[in-house]
Amino acid sequence: MSDAARPGPPPGIRPGPPGGFRPGPPPAGSFAARPGPPVGTRPGPPSDGLDVGDDTARHPAVDAAVRAMDNAATLAPADQIAQYEAAYETLRETLATIDQT
Repeated sequence: MSDAARPGPPPGIRPGPPGGFRPGPPPAGSFAARPGPPVGTRPGPPSDGLDVGDDTARHPAVDAAVRAMDNAATLAPADQIAQYEAAYETLRETLATIDQT
């Protein structure tokens, strides 16, 4: 096999980045510091998400389903799906019963 029939780029200068000077990273302190959270402000624990203001309008099964969905955030994704599906079923059945009364 001769060199003329050989596949690949032609001999000579190869394409690519030009040689020579390559700039390095910028010197330390050349960029402004990234701002952090305001001093003294720290997020607190999440609320239970059930503050509706009117206790007479609440339903225990709905509250339990909402709490179950809140707690699902700490579970593995596969377990979250099962928790959400169970909460959905509870809400669907409860709300259907409420609508009938």
